Amino acid sequence: METHSQILDRLRSSFRSGITVPEAFRQAQLKQLMSLMTENEDQILDALKKDLAKPKFESVIAEVDMVINELHFTIANLNSWMQPEYVSKNLATKLDDCFVRREPLGVVLIIGPWNYPLQLLLSPLIAAIGAGNCAILKPSEVSAATDALVAELIPKYMSQDCYAVVRGAAEETKALLKNRFDHIFYTGSQAVAHHILHAAADHLTPVTLELGGKCPCLIYGKVNIPYAARRLAWSKFFNTGQSCVAPDFLVCSKATRDALLPALRQTLEDFYSKEPESSADLPRIVSPRHWTRLMELLKRSKGKVVMGGESNEESKYIAPTVLVDVAEDDALMEEEIFGPFLPILTAETLEEAIALINRQEKPLALYVFSEESSVVNTVLEKSSSGGFCSNDGIIHMALPTLPFGGVGASGFGSYHGRWGFETLSHQRAVMLRGWTLERLNGLRYPPYTEDKLSWLRWTTSAKPSCSLM
Repeated sequence: METHSQILDRLRSSFRSGITVPEAFRQAQLKQLMSLMTENEDQILDALKKDLAKPKFESVIAEVDMVINELHFTIANLNSWMQPEYVSKNLATKLDDCFVRREPLGVVLIIGPWNYPLQLLLSPLIAAIGAGNCAILKPSEVSAATDALVAELIPKYMSQDCYAVVRGAAEETKALLKNRFDHIFYTGSQAVAHHILHAAADHLTPVTLELGGKCPCLIYGKVNIPYAARRLAWSKFFNTGQSCVAPDFLVCSKATRDALLPALRQTLEDFYSKEPESSADLPRIVSPRHWTRLMELLKRSKGKVVMGGESNEESKYIAPTVLVDVAEDDALMEEEIFGPFLPILTAETLEEAIALINRQEKPLALYVFSEESSVVNTVLEKSSSGGFCSNDGIIHMALPTLPFGGVGASGFGSYHGRWGFETLSHQRAVMLRGWTLERLNGLRYPPYTEDKLSWLRWTTSAKPSCSLM
C-alpha cells in the first residue's frame, strides 16, 4: 500500500513530465471516464440503491446523466477553452502579443460528499481533467457502496499515473490534508469546511468550497397553486431532501399558505401514494446517525406538523413532512435541514419576506414562485445567493453553461462546464515583446523628466474614442 505522500509524489512526477498538458491526453481521459459511466451503469445504479435507496429515475437524471452530459459538453468545447485569449492593448503595447493562457495547476484533491456520491465527485474531476491537472479523489465513506465502486473503477479506466482514489473516514481525510496540493475542491458541510480551510492555509493552497445552507423558497403574489405545489414538492423531497440546493424553508403569506397546504397534500399523495413508506420512489436517509439527527431536530421544533412526521428507524425512513407556525428562532431554522422537513414561515409583504430571507446567511440557491415579473426581479435585485431560479427548484444546476457555486457561507468558487475549467486553471498573463521601438521605451528610463512623464502617460492611457485591440 502506498502512503499518501507516495501517491502524491507519483502524481506530481507525472504532472511535471507534461503528460496531462496536450489536448489529446485530456480528451482521451475524458472519453475513458465516459466509458466508465456507460459501461458500468447497472453497477452504479445498484451502488446508489444500496447507499440511499435511490430510485433508478433519480439516480439516472441526477447522477449518471449529469456526469455524462458534463462530459459531452466538455469534450465538445475543450479545444476552444484552451485557446489563448487576446486582450486589449494601449499604444505602448500596440506591437506586442498580449493574451491570457490557461495552464493547469498541478495535483488537485477532490473531496466528495455522500448525498450525490458519484456526480459531486466526478463533475469536479471532469473540470480537473479538462484543465490538464492530475487528481486525487476522496469519496465519502458514508456512501460505502459508491465509495468502493469508485475505488474499483477509476484505476481500471483512468491513467493510474495521473489519477488516484484514497478511501477512509475523517481521520484518513485529516491525514491526507497534511500534504500540499495545488488546489482543494471540497463539497460538503460548513463545519468540515472550516477544517479544510485551516489545513489548506498551512500550505497556502487555494480552495473551492461547495457548501449549502438554508435555501429559501418564496411564494408571493399571483401564482398557480397546483403547479407551485408540484414543483416545490419535487425539488424539496427529491433524494428525500438530502440536496444542498433543496428548498430548506418556505416563506409566504398566511393566505397563500392556506391555499397551498391542500395542494401540497394532494401532490404528496400523487407522488408517493397514501403510504409513502411503501413507495419505491422515495429514498431513505443515508445513515442511522443522520436519521437520529433529523428526528431530534423535529422533536425540538415548536412548529406544528400538518403532513407527515412518520418514521421508521430500522429502515431509516422519514416521511415527507410539512410544518406550519414555525418561527425564525425555531430549531428547524438553526441549521441546514438536509432532510424531508419543510417548515413554512409567513410574511405578509414582499419587503418583510425579503428581510426575513436576508437575515439568514447567503444561501447556495434562492427560489421565487410568482407570475409577476416585478416580484421576481425585486427579489433578484434585493437578495444574494449562489444561484437563483424562478418558478422551479434545483434544475438550474443541471445547465452546464451556468456556474454552480455559493457565496459567503454557502461557499466560494464555481464549476460546471467552462466555469470548472477556469476554476482549476491558472490564467497566466502573457506579453510577447520584440526589440523594436526602443526609442519609445526610452521614455521610461532615467534620467526622469516631466516631458518624459507626460509622453509616457499619453502612450499608456486608454483612449475611449478608439479600439485598443
